[in-house]
Amino acid sequence: MSGLIWKQAAAGFAVCAALLMPAKTAEADPILGAGSTFAFPMIASWSEGLQIDRAGGTDYVPNDAGVDYEPVGSVGGMMRLAQPQVDFAATDAPLPPAELEARNLAQFPIVVGGLAVVVNLPGVESGQMQMPRAVLADMYLGRITRWSDAALAAANPGLTLPDLPVNVVARLDGSGSTMTFTQYLARSSADWAAAHGADTRIDWPAGISVKGSGKIVQAVQTTPGAIGYVEYGQATRAGLTTVAVENAAGAFIAPSPEAFAQTARQASWAEEQGFYLHLTGIDAADAYPITTATFALMRKGDTASRTLRTLYFFNYALERGADRARGLGYVPLPKTLVAQVQNSWRKTLPGAEGF
Repeated sequence: MSGLIWKQAAAGFAVCAALLMPAKTAEADPILGAGSTFAFPMIASWSEGLQIDRAGGTDYVPNDAGVDYEPVGSVGGMMRLAQPQVDFAATDAPLPPAELEARNLAQFPIVVGGLAVVVNLPGVESGQMQMPRAVLADMYLGRITRWSDAALAAANPGLTLPDLPVNVVARLDGSGSTMTFTQYLARSSADWAAAHGADTRIDWPAGISVKGSGKIVQAVQTTPGAIGYVEYGQATRAGLTTVAVENAAGAFIAPSPEAFAQTARQASWAEEQGFYLHLTGIDAADAYPITTATFALMRKGDTASRTLRTLYFFNYALERGADRARGLGYVPLPKTLVAQVQNSWRKTLPGAEGF
């Protein structure tokens, strides 16, 4: 919705808020969500913003104004959604239309971001290294074991590469980030595609596996020669060194919100298909090849009042949370896509006609 429509709809949203808040607001439970670690900082920030907004400049913040979110990974979030007390799941691995129908779920994107390939190499700073996609795949296959490898050196003639062992770090738990990363590896290497494909959980052939993106950050920070993959904002906040990765057109693109936004602008979102789309499939010359979106999953069978409570949060996030998204290194959805998402709510979720 535009800002004008937002103002015109204020009275309607006040009615929604009344539906969302029981008579004893202070005793009401917060919205419960679970899933993507990739999107955890974003959801936490939106929750804070909604609490401030609902406080209306006072010191009183209703308990149900925020979100209690458990960053258990995309697969863990989908499992938690089977529990009736959980209101939504967040996943970086969207469900195909047939699975959405079988589970009676609604799905919609909430934010765009990207994975960064991060390294711990003395003398190498962010943006200096160009990582050929075949080299990256061979590192994760265990074939390239030293940073002085000739193929990597050929792509970086002006960079002095240390003769250190390659210490591969990957996710152990089911993760949408792993799905996104292995989609990139599978598109980069026929050998990787044949042996491992793309999935939320992989039997990694090399290196160490750790649970959660925070553990990847810790492992890369403390291990010389380490390489891993984490959400871009998380990488920058941790001070990790990021590399430019090769896309399908042969261009080396560094991770940045601008690169993620440029990639997302070239996507075609199918509202009627639950917005099922993997941004790793964008093959434009300027595409960042490990761009991804986070999706929310909600049950279609919940009561209208419960559904509205959760949609009030996501409507705040999409309408008024763009600056918070940019501040964390994510990309807010374009207004045209926000309108599509809101239209999908009206079609698929009970009580959402007012959005």
